[in-house]
Amino acid sequence: MSKIVGKEYFSENVVKLEVEAPLIAKARRAGHFVIVRVGEKGERIPLTIASSDESKGTITLVVQKIGVSSSKLCALNVGDEITDLVGPLGKATHIENFGTVVCAGGGVGVAPMLPIVEALKKAGNRVVTVLAARTKDLVILEEQMRKHSDEVIIMTDDGSYGKKGLVTNGVEEIINREKVDLCVTIGPAVMMKFVSLLTKKYEVPTVASLNTIMVDGTGMCGACRITVGGKTKFVCVDGPEFDAHEVDFDEMLMRLSAYKEEEQNDLHKIGR
Repeated sequence: MSKIVGKEYFSENVVKLEVEAPLIAKARRAGHFVIVRVGEKGERIPLTIASSDESKGTITLVVQKIGVSSSKLCALNVGDEITDLVGPLGKATHIENFGTVVCAGGGVGVAPMLPIVEALKKAGNRVVTVLAARTKDLVILEEQMRKHSDEVIIMTDDGSYGKKGLVTNGVEEIINREKVDLCVTIGPAVMMKFVSLLTKKYEVPTVASLNTIMVDGTGMCGACRITVGGKTKFVCVDGPEFDAHEVDFDEMLMRLSAYKEEEQNDLHKIGR
């Protein structure tokens, strides 16, 4: 079991947890994820490691309360223990000096973007980060992103903070003013789809992280099966990052919604 040593609310439904995991803290790299389970009969859920502190032996996870399993995890407090925590898993992000990199993060997807931004900056890149959220209260990790970025652009759907518009508006603004060598996008699948369509139009190489579709995390269950460049891939072992222009996002979106009704029914039961 892994003890929770720190907890902070970013918003009503987004929680940051600092968890004891010394071996994972030592081995993890940008892009790695863990699988967590709350309770002996709990569901396995994937979470990207937002950061780690090797000296303290802890990793940081950012969790959005969506379904039953994430709600149970968010309900844990300092001193409580996560039943199972396995990692680091997946392939680490490929980091090199590309030149100018745009990092587009949406919602809680900003959390797994943070270690990538940090690593890209350390490699000598010019990093321009676009943070997108529905409203000001849902913007997370802004201070940390500014520390590791050359520039941060904030987009909110309602215009309550930063600029009014979608993440694609911010990305296109950058592309139109300077040469962009790479785009990295993490967030809701529909957001990544439209970022990919935009960057494809401008011929900007783009990487997308697809960890939202994972379940088992080891390649055994096949739930994270996607089509990339016409070939079947498994996000947990082949990714979680792929060439966004090769991903069949429509297929991914369809599969993500397959059990939406059942998830909502289970969530309603625990809320009674």
